[in-house]
Amino acid sequence: MLFDAHIHLEKYDDDEIATMCADSSLVGMIAVSMDHASSRRTLALKKRCPEKVYAACGFHPEQPMTEQEAFMAWIEEKQQEIDAIGEIGLPYYLRRERLAQGKDWNEAPYLAALDQWLRLAERLHKPVVLHGVREDVRTILSYLDRYSLPRVQFHWLKTDGNTLCQLAERGIYVSFTPDLLYKEETRKIAAAYPHHLILLETDGPWPHDGPWTGMRTHPSMLERVLDELAILRGEEREPLRLALIENARRFIGSKG
Repeated sequence: MLFDAHIHLEKYDDDEIATMCADSSLVGMIAVSMDHASSRRTLALKKRCPEKVYAACGFHPEQPMTEQEAFMAWIEEKQQEIDAIGEIGLPYYLRRERLAQGKDWNEAPYLAALDQWLRLAERLHKPVVLHGVREDVRTILSYLDRYSLPRVQFHWLKTDGNTLCQLAERGIYVSFTPDLLYKEETRKIAAAYPHHLILLETDGPWPHDGPWTGMRTHPSMLERVLDELAILRGEEREPLRLALIENARRFIGSKG
C-alpha cells in the first residue's frame, strides 16, 4: 500500500480514475488543482471517491495570472470540503521561457497572488502544497515566514543544500517523484531529508523519463520508487512504506 501525495487526478479519464479508486494498494491521493475550474472537478472527484481522494484547491503559477478574488471566495464557501490549498507558488518555468524569448516579465502579480493564497490558507487553517523551483524556493520561504500554517509541502523539489536545511528546520514536507530513479539531484535530497518529512508522489499525469519513458504516469509506479528510496536511505522497505503513509496522513490531516 502507498499514498500518492501529489497527483493531478482531474486530468485522468473516468476509467483510469475508477481503477485508482478501486485499487486496494493505493490508500490515498492528494489531488491538486490548477485553477477554479480544475478545483471544481477535483471536489467532484472527492465526492466520487471520498475514502481515498483528498482535495487541494489553488492556482498553479505556471500560467498567465488571472483575477483570483471570486475563486478565493468560492474556496471559503467550500472550505469544509477542501483538505488543502494547492498547488500554488511561483512561475519558474514560465518566467524562464518568457525571458528566453526576450519578452517583458512582471513578477509582481505572482508574488501578490502567493501572498494572498498563503493568507487564505492561514485563515482557513489548511495545509499548503507548493510549486517552487531553484531560487524561487528561497523566495517562497520568505513568504512562508509571514504566516502560521498548519503544514507545508514542497512537491518535486529542486533546491540547494542550504535552503534544504532551512526547509527541514521549519518542518516542511518534501515529496519525491519517479525521477528518483534517474535524477541524481533528487536522489541526494531523498537520501538526506528527515524521515518524518518525506512523501512520495507521481505528479501524474506528467510524464517521466528514464525507465518510465513512454509510460502513462500512474500511482503504481510508486512501488518501484519505494524500493529505490529504501536502498538510498539504507532502510527496511516495509517500515519505510508505513512511515510514508503515516507522513502523508499527518500532512493532510487524516487519521487514516
